[in-house]
Amino acid sequence: MINIIFLILFIAAMAYCGYSYRLLTMSGTIAAFFVGLAVSLGFGIKGLIILGFFFASSSYWSKYKRRNKLEIEGRHEKGSRRDWQQVVANGGTAALFSLLYLIFPKTIWIIGFAISLAAANSDTWASEIGSLSKRRPFFIRTFKPIDAGTSGAVSLLGSFAAISGAFTISLLAFYFFHLTIIEATVIFVFGFIGNLFDTVLGAFIQAVYRCEVCKTEVEALSHCGKKTIFIRGLPFMNNDLVNYSSGLLAALLGILFVWIK
Repeated sequence: MINIIFLILFIAAMAYCGYSYRLLTMSGTIAAFFVGLAVSLGFGIKGLIILGFFFASSSYWSKYKRRNKLEIEGRHEKGSRRDWQQVVANGGTAALFSLLYLIFPKTIWIIGFAISLAAANSDTWASEIGSLSKRRPFFIRTFKPIDAGTSGAVSLLGSFAAISGAFTISLLAFYFFHLTIIEATVIFVFGFIGNLFDTVLGAFIQAVYRCEVCKTEVEALSHCGKKTIFIRGLPFMNNDLVNYSSGLLAALLGILFVWIK
């Protein structure tokens, strides 16, 4: 009972710190608390450390050289502070697998948990670090150079960051959950594949709008103080849904791979 109370207080304190340091909005803080609570119920402090590493490292890279990213942020629907939708998009699948592990304690749910976070970490590192590349990325729809920060853009620096992001989560899962090398490799590979899913979905079906003032293609519903015009993709497929879908699909495919192997 004391351990449970300690975990709840610890999660609440960490969520509040995220709000205090302007990493989370109020809705994001509440969502982070419940995601953390679900993870702690399934995986205890080990799961919280991995989840905490993802949020801490992702927040760090979001703030790193932020002045260089202000133009990119302006084209996106949301800024660097995560609201509840962004928290659920990146941590909701991990919370789901944690609760499944609580009910059915099988290693396969650990793998799903870790893959979902590896995918989220891979994508976030790729976006935040890749946007600092000195060379313009190319757009996978056309294979032509495009502005940094565009969904579906790929750069060498971003790809290296994506690999590093997936690898760090797989390494943490390997250490804390005493997984085999093969299981850790599955987490790494499918975590990186999750980033690839995100890139493809972002390029082909994510909603894109045009600002009628500056004529820039953006992901936001408004830009330059005016409502933007929808030009392609699926209207309901925003960046949060792309992130959630990519992580969930990567985790399910990883679980299926382990199950049929």
